[in-house]
Amino acid sequence: MEAQQTIRVETESVRCDGGGGPLGHPAVYLKFKGEAEIVCPYCSAKFILAEGAETAPGH
Repeated sequence: MEAQQTIRVETESVRCDGGGGPLGHPAVYLKFKGEAEIVCPYCSAKFILAEGAETAPGH
């Protein structure tokens, strides 16, 4: 399935709910875990970690 949208973020953890409303999905929390991008398993939205984004200590 092709990603519906690409979202650049500056945190290593993101929340996705598919945009909410009737077209949304249950909220999921995704972590990059050293990867440059992650894809939501429900809606295929692609999240890209911005270059130079700082990681939180202990996370």
